[in-house]
Amino acid sequence: MANYAIITDLNRCTGCLACTVACKAINGVDVGNFWIKTLRVGPHPIEGGSGTFPDVEMYFLPVQCQHCENPECVKVCPTEASHVAEDGTIQIDKDKCIGCQFCAMACPYGVRYLNQTERVVEKCTLCKERTDEGDEPMCVRCCPADARIFGDLDDPDSAVSRLRREQSAEVLLEEKGTRPQVFYVR
Repeated sequence: MANYAIITDLNRCTGCLACTVACKAINGVDVGNFWIKTLRVGPHPIEGGSGTFPDVEMYFLPVQCQHCENPECVKVCPTEASHVAEDGTIQIDKDKCIGCQFCAMACPYGVRYLNQTERVVEKCTLCKERTDEGDEPMCVRCCPADARIFGDLDDPDSAVSRLRREQSAEVLLEEKGTRPQVFYVR
């Protein structure tokens, strides 16, 4: 079985929000909620940027479910609605979810929310319905800058495996020990 991952090249990401909009559209995400948030980092030092004017640094950081190998959200789910799928992604079985939001509180990335209409927690599924058919997630498909790369980490010839080997791929909040499967290069 596959071990899916996404790598985002932060040098290529223009902050156009195509990934955010595509995700909302294909998944019917309610107004005010997001499965992918594209954050602007910098250039102001308080906002996390670096440098001294006029030499400042700024980049865009798409943040979504990190599909962790050691997911805190799965550990705290009392109904096992949050679970690790065979392909390594973290999924939510809406039939089992009771809307307690323990998973949302446990997630160090703040990427889960309660769907008020259905009373279930939602988040990025890595477009499971698409990847099960051999397609790529919509956020990857719609990225005009080709900044997002999707693939199988168990395939040494896949683009994500090559990028992870050849460049310094970083993860968010490495110190949390969740071992995210969403990587960033710059």
